[in-house]
Amino acid sequence: MTAEDGADTRTMRERMLAGDDYIADDPEIAADIVRRAELQHRINALHPLADDERRALFTELLGGFGEGADIRPPFVCDLGFQTRIGARSFVNYGMVCLDVAAVTIGDDVLIGPNVQLLTPTHPIAPEPRRAKWEGAKPITIGDNVWLGGGVIVCPGVTIGENTVVGAGSVVVRDLPANVVAVGNPARVVRTLGEPEGTAGA
Repeated sequence: MTAEDGADTRTMRERMLAGDDYIADDPEIAADIVRRAELQHRINALHPLADDERRALFTELLGGFGEGADIRPPFVCDLGFQTRIGARSFVNYGMVCLDVAAVTIGDDVLIGPNVQLLTPTHPIAPEPRRAKWEGAKPITIGDNVWLGGGVIVCPGVTIGENTVVGAGSVVVRDLPANVVAVGNPARVVRTLGEPEGTAGA
Protein backbone atom coordinates (compact mmCIF):
# COMPACT_ATOMS: atom_id res chain seq x y z
CA MET A 1 0.00 0.00 0.00
CA THR A 2 2.89 2.36 0.61
CA ALA A 3 6.08 3.08 -1.25
CA GLU A 4 7.59 0.15 0.63
CA ASP A 5 10.96 1.03 2.18
CA GLY A 6 11.48 4.26 0.27
CA ALA A 7 13.21 2.58 -2.69
CA ASP A 8 10.50 3.81 -5.05
CA THR A 9 11.73 7.22 -6.23
CA ARG A 10 8.81 7.99 -8.52
CA THR A 11 6.64 11.01 -7.85
CA MET A 12 3.13 10.39 -6.61
CA ARG A 13 1.83 11.53 -10.00
CA GLU A 14 4.03 8.95 -11.74
CA ARG A 15 2.72 6.28 -9.35
CA MET A 16 -0.86 7.36 -10.05
CA LEU A 17 -0.42 7.26 -13.83
CA ALA A 18 1.23 3.83 -13.58
CA GLY A 19 -1.82 2.49 -11.73
CA ASP A 20 -0.04 2.12 -8.38
CA ASP A 21 -1.18 3.42 -5.01
CA TYR A 22 -0.32 7.04 -4.36
CA ILE A 23 -1.02 9.99 -2.07
CA ALA A 24 -2.91 12.79 -3.81
CA ASP A 25 -1.15 15.56 -1.84
CA ASP A 26 1.44 16.12 -4.57
CA PRO A 27 2.42 19.34 -6.39
CA GLU A 28 2.23 17.77 -9.87
CA ILE A 29 -1.21 16.33 -9.19
CA ALA A 30 -2.27 19.69 -7.74
CA ALA A 31 -1.20 21.39 -10.99
CA ASP A 32 -3.29 18.91 -12.98
CA ILE A 33 -6.27 19.66 -10.76
CA VAL A 34 -5.88 23.43 -11.20
CA ARG A 35 -5.77 22.99 -15.00
CA ARG A 36 -8.87 20.79 -14.89
CA ALA A 37 -10.73 23.12 -12.56
CA GLU A 38 -10.16 26.15 -14.79
CA LEU A 39 -11.29 24.39 -17.97
CA GLN A 40 -14.22 22.71 -16.23
CA HIS A 41 -15.40 26.05 -14.82
CA ARG A 42 -15.27 27.66 -18.26
CA ILE A 43 -17.21 24.76 -19.81
CA ASN A 44 -19.91 24.77 -17.16
CA ALA A 45 -20.28 28.57 -17.25
CA LEU A 46 -20.80 28.79 -21.02
CA HIS A 47 -24.08 29.79 -22.61
CA PRO A 48 -26.00 26.58 -23.47
CA LEU A 49 -25.82 27.34 -27.20
CA ALA A 50 -22.05 28.00 -27.34
CA ASP A 51 -21.44 24.66 -29.02
CA ASP A 52 -18.23 25.47 -30.89
CA GLU A 53 -16.53 27.05 -27.87
CA ARG A 54 -17.63 24.21 -25.59
CA ARG A 55 -16.30 21.64 -28.04
CA ALA A 56 -12.93 23.41 -28.19
CA LEU A 57 -12.70 23.42 -24.40
CA PHE A 58 -13.64 19.73 -24.13
CA THR A 59 -11.00 18.95 -26.76
CA GLU A 60 -8.44 20.75 -24.59
CA LEU A 61 -9.65 19.17 -21.34
CA LEU A 62 -10.04 15.53 -22.36
CA GLY A 63 -7.51 12.98 -23.53
CA GLY A 64 -9.67 12.37 -26.58
CA PHE A 65 -12.97 13.80 -27.82
CA GLY A 66 -14.23 12.07 -30.93
CA GLU A 67 -15.80 13.68 -33.95
CA GLY A 68 -19.48 14.38 -33.40
CA ALA A 69 -19.31 13.63 -29.67
CA ASP A 70 -21.36 15.85 -27.37
CA ILE A 71 -21.36 16.46 -23.60
CA ARG A 72 -24.05 18.56 -21.96
CA PRO A 73 -22.81 20.46 -18.92
CA PRO A 74 -22.57 20.48 -16.03
CA PHE A 75 -19.71 18.01 -16.30
CA VAL A 76 -17.34 17.13 -13.46
CA CYS A 77 -14.07 15.19 -13.64
CA ASP A 78 -10.89 14.71 -11.60
CA LEU A 79 -8.21 15.26 -14.26
CA GLY A 80 -9.77 15.27 -17.72
CA PHE A 81 -6.78 14.04 -19.69
CA GLN A 82 -7.42 10.48 -18.45
CA THR A 83 -10.82 10.40 -20.19
CA ARG A 84 -11.31 9.51 -23.86
CA ILE A 85 -14.70 9.73 -25.52
CA GLY A 86 -15.31 8.19 -28.93
CA ALA A 87 -16.99 9.51 -32.03
CA ARG A 88 -20.69 10.37 -31.96
CA SER A 89 -21.06 9.56 -28.27
CA PHE A 90 -23.53 11.60 -26.23
CA VAL A 91 -23.26 12.45 -22.53
CA ASN A 92 -26.31 14.01 -20.92
CA TYR A 93 -26.40 16.54 -18.07
CA GLY A 94 -24.58 16.05 -14.81
CA MET A 95 -21.98 13.35 -15.48
CA VAL A 96 -19.36 12.79 -12.79
CA CYS A 97 -16.23 11.19 -14.25
CA LEU A 98 -13.61 10.58 -11.57
CA ASP A 99 -10.77 9.75 -13.96
CA VAL A 100 -7.80 9.16 -11.66
CA ALA A 101 -7.34 6.04 -13.79
CA ALA A 102 -8.18 5.89 -17.48
CA VAL A 103 -11.82 6.16 -18.54
CA THR A 104 -12.37 4.97 -22.09
CA ILE A 105 -15.78 5.53 -23.68
CA GLY A 106 -16.25 4.03 -27.12
CA ASP A 107 -18.03 5.25 -30.24
CA ASP A 108 -21.80 5.81 -30.39
CA VAL A 109 -22.25 5.53 -26.61
CA LEU A 110 -25.33 7.06 -24.95
CA ILE A 111 -24.92 8.20 -21.34
CA GLY A 112 -27.99 9.38 -19.46
CA PRO A 113 -28.17 12.22 -16.94
CA ASN A 114 -26.35 12.05 -13.60
CA VAL A 115 -24.21 9.02 -14.47
CA GLN A 116 -21.12 8.43 -12.32
CA LEU A 117 -17.95 6.76 -13.62
CA LEU A 118 -15.78 6.19 -10.55
CA THR A 119 -12.20 4.91 -10.90
CA PRO A 120 -10.79 5.79 -7.42
CA THR A 121 -10.29 3.14 -4.74
CA HIS A 122 -9.34 3.44 -1.09
CA PRO A 123 -7.84 0.90 1.32
CA ILE A 124 -10.21 -1.15 3.43
CA ALA A 125 -7.65 -1.27 6.26
CA PRO A 126 -7.93 1.83 8.48
CA GLU A 127 -4.25 2.76 8.84
CA PRO A 128 -3.31 3.24 5.16
CA ARG A 129 -6.64 4.98 4.60
CA ARG A 130 -5.85 7.37 7.46
CA ALA A 131 -2.43 7.94 5.88
CA LYS A 132 -4.27 9.09 2.70
CA TRP A 133 -3.13 6.29 0.38
CA GLU A 134 -5.47 5.71 -2.54
CA GLY A 135 -5.53 3.98 -5.89
CA ALA A 136 -7.64 3.63 -9.00
CA LYS A 137 -8.76 1.07 -11.57
CA PRO A 138 -9.67 1.93 -15.18
CA ILE A 139 -13.19 1.88 -16.60
CA THR A 140 -13.93 0.88 -20.19
CA ILE A 141 -17.30 1.43 -21.89
CA GLY A 142 -17.58 -0.38 -25.23
CA ASP A 143 -19.01 0.93 -28.49
CA ASN A 144 -22.76 1.54 -28.71
CA VAL A 145 -23.40 1.05 -24.98
CA TRP A 146 -26.36 2.82 -23.39
CA LEU A 147 -26.12 3.79 -19.71
CA GLY A 148 -29.47 4.92 -18.32
CA GLY A 149 -29.88 7.89 -16.01
CA GLY A 150 -28.21 7.66 -12.63
CA VAL A 151 -26.07 4.61 -13.42
CA ILE A 152 -22.96 4.20 -11.26
CA VAL A 153 -19.99 2.34 -12.74
CA CYS A 154 -17.45 1.24 -10.12
CA PRO A 155 -13.64 0.99 -10.40
CA GLY A 156 -12.17 -1.57 -12.77
CA VAL A 157 -15.39 -2.31 -14.69
CA THR A 158 -15.55 -3.06 -18.41
CA ILE A 159 -18.91 -2.98 -20.20
CA GLY A 160 -19.03 -4.80 -23.54
CA GLU A 161 -20.31 -3.31 -26.78
CA ASN A 162 -24.04 -2.79 -27.39
CA THR A 163 -24.93 -3.48 -23.75
CA VAL A 164 -27.75 -1.54 -22.08
CA VAL A 165 -27.62 -0.73 -18.36
CA GLY A 166 -30.94 0.27 -16.79
CA ALA A 167 -31.45 3.54 -14.98
CA GLY A 168 -30.19 3.63 -11.40
CA SER A 169 -28.11 0.47 -11.70
CA VAL A 170 -24.80 0.05 -9.87
CA VAL A 171 -22.24 -1.84 -11.96
CA VAL A 172 -19.70 -3.50 -9.68
CA ARG A 173 -18.30 -6.11 -12.08
CA ASP A 174 -17.72 -6.51 -15.82
CA LEU A 175 -20.72 -6.88 -18.10
CA PRO A 176 -20.47 -8.80 -21.39
CA ALA A 177 -21.40 -7.45 -24.79
CA ASN A 178 -24.97 -7.55 -26.08
CA VAL A 179 -26.93 -7.80 -22.85
CA VAL A 180 -29.37 -5.79 -20.76
CA ALA A 181 -28.39 -5.42 -17.11
CA VAL A 182 -30.31 -3.80 -14.25
CA GLY A 183 -30.24 -3.48 -10.49
CA ASN A 184 -27.90 -3.01 -7.55
CA PRO A 185 -25.65 -4.77 -8.12
CA ALA A 186 -26.39 -4.84 -11.85
CA ARG A 187 -27.14 -8.28 -13.21
CA VAL A 188 -27.86 -9.51 -16.72
CA VAL A 189 -31.59 -9.97 -17.33
CA ARG A 190 -31.61 -10.42 -21.08
CA THR A 191 -29.34 -11.15 -24.00
CA LEU A 192 -29.93 -8.84 -26.94
CA GLY A 193 -31.39 -10.73 -29.87
CA GLU A 194 -33.47 -13.03 -27.64
CA PRO A 195 -37.23 -12.77 -28.06
CA GLU A 196 -38.96 -10.70 -25.37
CA GLY A 197 -39.74 -12.75 -22.25
CA THR A 198 -36.90 -15.27 -22.64
CA ALA A 199 -34.34 -13.51 -20.45
CA GLY A 200 -32.46 -15.66 -17.97
CA ALA A 201 -32.60 -15.10 -14.22
